[in-house]
Amino acid sequence: MAGSTAKTVHDIFHNMEYGPAATSSTATAQAWLDHHSRSLGLFIDGKFVRPADRQTRSLVDSKGGNVCSTVCAVEDDISQVASSAVNGYKAWSGLSCYQRAKVLLKLVSVLGQHAQCVSELCELCEASCSPSTLIRLLQFYSSWAQLRDTLITNWTPLGVVAVVVSDDCSLYSLMLKVLPALAMGNSVIVVPGRSTAPPVLLLAQLFMAAGLPAGAFNVVTGNDMTLGVKVAQNPSISYVTYSGNKKHGVMLCKATAGMGVPVSVSPCIGATCPFIIFESADIDSAVDGAIETAFKKKKEVHWVLCVQENVLDSVVARLRLRMAGMKCVALPSDGERVLVDAAVQEAQQQGATLIQSCSAPPSGAQYPPTVLCGAAPSSPYVVTPSAGPLLPLMTFRSNTEAVTLGNHSPHGQAASIWTEDLTLALETAKSLSVGSVWVNSHSMSDPSLPVSGHKDSGTCTDGGQEGLYQFLRPSSSSSPPLPRSSPVSMDYAKFGTAASPVIIPDDSDSASAPKPYLQFVGGKTCKAVSGCSVAVQSPGASTVLAYCPDGGRKDVRNAVEAAIKVQPGWMKKSPSARAQSLYSLAKGLEAKKRDIAASINVQTGLSLEEADREVDLSIARLSDWAAYCDKIQGGTLPVPQSGSALSIPEALGVVGVILPDKNPLLSMVTLLGAVIATGNAVVMVPSQRYPLPTLAFVQVLQSSDLPAGLVNIITGRRDQLTVALATHSVIKAIWYWGNTEGCQYLQYTCTSPLKTLRLFCQKEEEGKDGGRDWTHPSLMEEIWRNSVQWKSVWIPTA
Repeated sequence: MAGSTAKTVHDIFHNMEYGPAATSSTATAQAWLDHHSRSLGLFIDGKFVRPADRQTRSLVDSKGGNVCSTVCAVEDDISQVASSAVNGYKAWSGLSCYQRAKVLLKLVSVLGQHAQCVSELCELCEASCSPSTLIRLLQFYSSWAQLRDTLITNWTPLGVVAVVVSDDCSLYSLMLKVLPALAMGNSVIVVPGRSTAPPVLLLAQLFMAAGLPAGAFNVVTGNDMTLGVKVAQNPSISYVTYSGNKKHGVMLCKATAGMGVPVSVSPCIGATCPFIIFESADIDSAVDGAIETAFKKKKEVHWVLCVQENVLDSVVARLRLRMAGMKCVALPSDGERVLVDAAVQEAQQQGATLIQSCSAPPSGAQYPPTVLCGAAPSSPYVVTPSAGPLLPLMTFRSNTEAVTLGNHSPHGQAASIWTEDLTLALETAKSLSVGSVWVNSHSMSDPSLPVSGHKDSGTCTDGGQEGLYQFLRPSSSSSPPLPRSSPVSMDYAKFGTAASPVIIPDDSDSASAPKPYLQFVGGKTCKAVSGCSVAVQSPGASTVLAYCPDGGRKDVRNAVEAAIKVQPGWMKKSPSARAQSLYSLAKGLEAKKRDIAASINVQTGLSLEEADREVDLSIARLSDWAAYCDKIQGGTLPVPQSGSALSIPEALGVVGVILPDKNPLLSMVTLLGAVIATGNAVVMVPSQRYPLPTLAFVQVLQSSDLPAGLVNIITGRRDQLTVALATHSVIKAIWYWGNTEGCQYLQYTCTSPLKTLRLFCQKEEEGKDGGRDWTHPSLMEEIWRNSVQWKSVWIPTA
């Protein structure tokens, strides 16, 4: 138009001037902080509370400027927030699914209105999480809030959930715990880290604006991790879930041992993850991806670059080219610089060569991006890397060797695979023991996909429908929660070592002596390594019915060795093949029905009719598990990004089970069927009080077609065998029915490596296991969900 003063596109591109700043009617982060005088209080019962005479904790930005301070809560504040959360739970869980979903959906619009403020505050606090990511989380979990009673039947919320994170945990990881807990109808108490505290407090205020009942979402801040421990110890808390570094997660588990509160841990910080480049990969894209993810300013995991030897020279040349001119990366402190220098010096002493973008400055908290070529899998800077911008590079020849290198780490969080061969990518993804696998990509996430921490990277599943069940419990009385209690004063080093007066030498061969039984290890019956036996008493303890081997640590070691040899092959069998083996086991039990019913009658004192009924139920339960084998499956899930994503259930590995006293045969086949139907191997410890039905079942196992070593049965003193299972590094999960001391011991001990625990207290004098009804059919879904871990595989498209 003639006379127009508007700039043309050519002028704009020539001058490269910034356009006018976007206007917004909402407050900025600085204005929000100034409104609170840059001193943020606790968020309790729907409002900010700033008690007098409290210490504060300051938060500074990357340049050393003061962002704000937060209040450090004390015992009185914890009691107040717990009381508020209990009331909030009553109000929030009392709403219908539609009403809860409506609140979460309204929060989407509220968050959109205040997106600028949230984004600025996250940037100030270095708690990077975009508003679009939070909106995606809200949209996903609001839909599950709507569908809870439709698609997740016979499950109810837990109550008050405590979400505890470490200082280095991201805001996304925190909200991945908070939102599903709220969607399922729980109230939440958040104990944030230093950098996530201000954004979470802002989100709490937005939650209230969206209509969340007061007390349903509370935030308490503190000076260190001890606050999270104190909150978890409050008797009003029903469940504790933690995300962050493993050190603080272990501290939380040990501090809450014996209190009867379940604790799940997701150590998302500091894991070592493989970045695998095959010869069939697009080398340019793979190298760009490696540099992008390995040299971030703030990274949550440590990457190890694994390159096939055929393309090593090409990868190294491109690394040198891409890294040229890259600036030094800031380190958290001068102390970190010392650790980085020591790691680089050690790598050079071991023969590694360096690829650096520039020379390292003589001092200061910064270091150039560095690739350590020629690293060995056992090198300390590979096993326990420092927090600096270091990328170890290892080589492999074959595809099998690549999987071996990828599984060498004790962690199992994630892996990135680069190849244009889709078959190779899927085979490698299935073989890697990690929770997330990205094909020709990295660091992608979406709440629709379930991810379990494999190996030492967690004890729960986050994301997807499967991640919701950690915040629910069966609505039937078949699975009562662990009773809250006070910790017992005990010496953990001496647990399970007390001598038993009923141990005798295993030389009872006379015809008049009670029958000696053998345990079942590696597909064969055998005596205990100790050569001793334990007397099995009649129901009234008037006579000795039999002698069972007194198994110990060496017996458990032999059983686990047999189990790990056969479990990978059993897991790879088709579901239909596993189903046929279970059907065969059920037929074998039916053939031995009279003998096993007699053992139940003699051991427990039940009538023959009741014993026959338990055997019949056990036969039906094994057939149920056979039918379940091909029903436990994942699939393709919709994701916002282009491409496909797979959700895959996988076996845990070797599971240790200490069996209950109640319904000794039915409980045993219920747990056994769940474990082997999902591809696991098992080491079972029969009830110390009623072991004979389980030992009689050995005859059925011997005549079955199950691989030798898949099922192992070790008898003896429960506490002694509990210690042996807890201290074995290969066992991934332990299901325990026993006394409170045993529960406390397992919670305290099973932290290195992390083990998934299912704990139930039973009353010794009555043989009860907390009221569990083994005849209830709802048990099966609960147990199989505890028998698998989930893996997500991302396959992007152009």
